Amino acid sequence: MENDLLEAETLVSDFLPLNGTDHIEFWVGNAKQSAYYYQQAWGYKLVAYAGPETGVRDRASYVLQQNKVRLVLTTALSPEHEISQHVLLHGDGVKFLSIWVDDARKSFEETVKRGATAVQEPTEFSDADGKVVISAIKTYGDTVHRFVERKEYNGAFLPGYKAVTNAMEVRPVGLKHVDHCVGNVELGRMNEWVEFYERVMGFQLLVTFDDSDISTEYSALMSKVVSNGNGFIKFPINEPAEGKKKSQIEEYLDFYRGAGVQHIAIETDNIIETVSELRRRGIEFLYVPEVYYEEVPARVGTIEEDMEALKKLNILIDRDEDGYLLQIFTKPVEDRPTLFYEIIQRKGARSFGKGNFKALFESIEREQELRGNL
Repeated sequence: MENDLLEAETLVSDFLPLNGTDHIEFWVGNAKQSAYYYQQAWGYKLVAYAGPETGVRDRASYVLQQNKVRLVLTTALSPEHEISQHVLLHGDGVKFLSIWVDDARKSFEETVKRGATAVQEPTEFSDADGKVVISAIKTYGDTVHRFVERKEYNGAFLPGYKAVTNAMEVRPVGLKHVDHCVGNVELGRMNEWVEFYERVMGFQLLVTFDDSDISTEYSALMSKVVSNGNGFIKFPINEPAEGKKKSQIEEYLDFYRGAGVQHIAIETDNIIETVSELRRRGIEFLYVPEVYYEEVPARVGTIEEDMEALKKLNILIDRDEDGYLLQIFTKPVEDRPTLFYEIIQRKGARSFGKGNFKALFESIEREQELRGNL
């Protein structure tokens, strides 16, 4: 009875019900070539396109999908365009973290009245496949949250996009859905953005990591994770902490020229198969020394997977009170050391791999040193 009351209170107090990640849009220098990379290397299927051929005169966008993960890659067609200016400043990066909602108007009204900066008033778009309502608010850096209401739409993506058929054979690698998206913000601003998500979007603080949790001999960072009520949307927020040398967060901020999305974690049901195939296709992952695996059995206990297979692929393991997880991180996927990906498989665990932080950050520092940025 008590649990029922708590659930009822949560439903009543959740002024911003969210269904999950709708899509993540990147503003890039060459969307056509980026789309080829994501199809061939990551196994995404090209499902929709918008550009001059569809009546859009200032940009070209390619929509890629694998199960529930949907990426949009957009390039401007002139140097004066705001997309070109964004790419000039930041390099290729995430512009829109778009959230699927039932009511884009209400989502906009509720967040703006709580202090969000409006980017797009609720706007209806329609074509022969139905209608979509989109609104948007600002978050850290130049990043924007879109609210996408598509319950009356049956098209490939959004009005203005045409469905397309892959010109090449594409084989998926087992990516299922976005687990979480991590933002890097400037020193001293982590709590400000955590408070933004709590006050403006009704999120709750899920977990806090300080510099005693995430540090090495040389660098450290602070991190807090916020989540919406149903747990479908989780945003860890990082800021630098004082250390002997430059942290990975400072390196990101220097090269991205400000706050932005640091990495996107995508869940798989079989991380061994997914990572084996990604490695075969040339995706590079961070290296963790073999000594890491010597203490895993004592720290993590019994797991279903073959430890030698995980060791060979450099996959990390951690456990919490709900189960365990398997995770691995790519090297940056841009020439600037900014955006990277995490592949994660959850076997009950709800946490974020705290037991792996030290090994992971030492691995990142080795890469920073190679780049001359430590």
